[in-house]
Amino acid sequence: MLLFFALGFILGVAALLLPLYRARRTAERLEEEVQLVSQERQLVVDFMHHMVEAVGEGLTREALHQRIVHAAILCSGALSACLFERTEDGKMRSTAVEGLFPPHKPLPAAVREKLATRARFIEQVLKSEEFPDHEGIVGAVVQTGRGQLIADAAADGRVVLHEDPALKVRSLIAVPLQFRDRFFGVLAVANSADGEPFTLNDFSLMQSLAEQAALALHNAEFLHFQIEKRQLDLDLSLASGIQQMLLPQEPPRVAGLDIDARYAPAQKVSGDFYDLFLLPDARLGVAVADVSGKGIPASLLMAMCRTNLRQIAPRHKSPAETLAELNRALGGSLRGMFITILYAVIDPVRGEVTFARAGHELPLFSRRDRVTGVSAEDYVGSEGMPLGMVPDEIFSTVIADRTERLNPGDVLVLYTDGLTEAPNEEDKEFSGARLADAVHALHARSARELNDGILETVHRFAGSAAPRDDLTLVTVKRG
Repeated sequence: MLLFFALGFILGVAALLLPLYRARRTAERLEEEVQLVSQERQLVVDFMHHMVEAVGEGLTREALHQRIVHAAILCSGALSACLFERTEDGKMRSTAVEGLFPPHKPLPAAVREKLATRARFIEQVLKSEEFPDHEGIVGAVVQTGRGQLIADAAADGRVVLHEDPALKVRSLIAVPLQFRDRFFGVLAVANSADGEPFTLNDFSLMQSLAEQAALALHNAEFLHFQIEKRQLDLDLSLASGIQQMLLPQEPPRVAGLDIDARYAPAQKVSGDFYDLFLLPDARLGVAVADVSGKGIPASLLMAMCRTNLRQIAPRHKSPAETLAELNRALGGSLRGMFITILYAVIDPVRGEVTFARAGHELPLFSRRDRVTGVSAEDYVGSEGMPLGMVPDEIFSTVIADRTERLNPGDVLVLYTDGLTEAPNEEDKEFSGARLADAVHALHARSARELNDGILETVHRFAGSAAPRDDLTLVTVKRG
């Protein structure tokens, strides 16, 4: 009886203590999980700190990759880490490695004999090998976009088994480096320092680290882009300033001539240029040109053309001979580019314009009838090919002078195709016919008023359509 009583007492006590024990164990497990979460959070914070420092230092892409694998080892407790990125032809290759991270493929016998300096040699092997982006554990991450936890590498056929014990893979984690839609590569760690398999907690930590690493890569790219853009903006501003300095600040004063010029680059720098300069015997040299291409290369070529033209023009009375020598002078400097140019010499004393046209837009003459006072517009042509398009022996035989009268009240309009080809909202071009109509309507006005009216007509035609080319307009009216 006493035995039964004691047994019942023990069972009763056990029934009372068991919930307390279970509650205590639950509390201990919760405390362990809280500690693990706290540790993981701290590791992620430490990793973020490493990444912020790396981005702030303005490291190169390669140096940032190396910083990522170094920080991954410090925070994950892995023995080795490697970062893989995809090449342009769809292969995967290592860009950064730390520790004895095993190569993706078995090492040849000749290579295995050279493993005296293991770490450096393995790093060289890794950086020289490439493999398809669907192959192995790394390939699985690329194809699925999801991380891979391999707790027992020996049981996974995708893991290469190396004969060298130092390259044996016991456990492996590979995670994608991805920010929004941008894929930066795969970060992999092998073998934990304590010899135990990687756990789900380790996997969760690596995914968090990969998110921070991808963000760091994105921020570094954006920072480098901003720095390059700022430098490019500065270069363009300097180039634009120099280009503006090369253009005439105001037209030269020539008795009997009313001159006005306009210049509107589509970008900060332009391939268009014009020049107005005095020549011997009270003549005026006028050039309007358009360099193929855009941006700084075109602006540099424009500057070279303008400088050479100023040196050559005073030596010749013939515009054709001037352009022939200019073509020879530029020679190999053009490098696949070309320049269309119209160069005219205006003699107000003789009332003549002699010009040569190297593939440029036709000059527009607007002449007033002395009896009726009505103007008539005419596009006048001459033979010639662009500078830099053909050898000198061909260019010189094709280019030719043409002389036209410029009587009192007559108007000469020179321009680039940015004016006549200016598009409207329906992508129709302004055209030479509309230019002639505008000049006809404005003929009686001064050169400045003529240009104001022409540009106003172009802007009204274009509406909200953005200019797609540089625009240059030079108008000369004989008083």
